[in-house]
Amino acid sequence: MTKKHRAIVAEVPHLRRYAHALIGDPALADDMVQSCLDRALRKLHLWREGTNFRAWLITILRNTYVSHLRHVGRHPEESPCGMDPDLAAATPPMQGQEMAIQDIGRALEQLRDDQREVVLLVGLEELSYKDTAEVLGIPVGTVMSRLSRGRENLRRIMHGGGGDAKPSLRRVK
Repeated sequence: MTKKHRAIVAEVPHLRRYAHALIGDPALADDMVQSCLDRALRKLHLWREGTNFRAWLITILRNTYVSHLRHVGRHPEESPCGMDPDLAAATPPMQGQEMAIQDIGRALEQLRDDQREVVLLVGLEELSYKDTAEVLGIPVGTVMSRLSRGRENLRRIMHGGGGDAKPSLRRVK
């Protein structure tokens, strides 16, 4: 196994995490990662030494996702994207930290796609603003703007629409 192949294997958990957060459907996310890895191995000769390898792979994954969305737009009955709301509602509540993670996941799903992508790349994948801009093909200033708006919208969603307002407390008698 070459050094580049080992580097790809090391990035698989990051790709899976980003795909799961972006898409919401674990099976579809794994399919996207598989397609991304297949394309990355075929196009490995195009990666430029000295650039961010993770950003290159995430760009391939994102392009695969965008292609999928275009396909779904033309053929919506063939491949659903995202979790079925009825199944999500039927899932029994979990305790503690897992509930908070679910809440954040639902809040992320409510963000506009452009904001969600930036929040996930910067916040979850810890890419720099520059690398995020390269992955998405937008200026760094746009990354910062979308990130700021995305974070603000997450705060509003998580706190019931109150922006920076603190969560309300109930009085228990």
